[in-house]
Amino acid sequence: MGQIDLLNIVLGAAAFFFVGMVWYGVLFGKIWKRAIGRGEDEGFSGDRPLWLVFGLTFAFALLISLTLAHQFAMSSPSVRAMMMISVGYGLMLMVPAVGIRYLYLNAPWRVFAIDAGFFVTAMAAMGAVFVALR
Repeated sequence: MGQIDLLNIVLGAAAFFFVGMVWYGVLFGKIWKRAIGRGEDEGFSGDRPLWLVFGLTFAFALLISLTLAHQFAMSSPSVRAMMMISVGYGLMLMVPAVGIRYLYLNAPWRVFAIDAGFFVTAMAAMGAVFVALR
């Protein structure tokens, strides 16, 4: 088994978090807020404090990054395989999980499309960090 580097995990989580900032900010922020029924002047966190939402988001990103790091340490994949695994986690695990949840919430398809796109893109960014720091 290979090494699991804490710096890689933190930077992978940071990449995931950064994609979220851009995705739900300048790229799809207005469309996403409209789709979930929030006004453009309303924040992203609803009734919860922003520090709590961002803090927990980063903590969850750390767990995702740790899982990916463990996968890479166990299998010592090639660069191509690392990116395939990363994007595969997004496409084959995260997107279906979000899709199932949104079906039961009766969430708009537009929200699902935006969120699904985020998870695939964020996982690709996380994988790219692991590739770059390999």
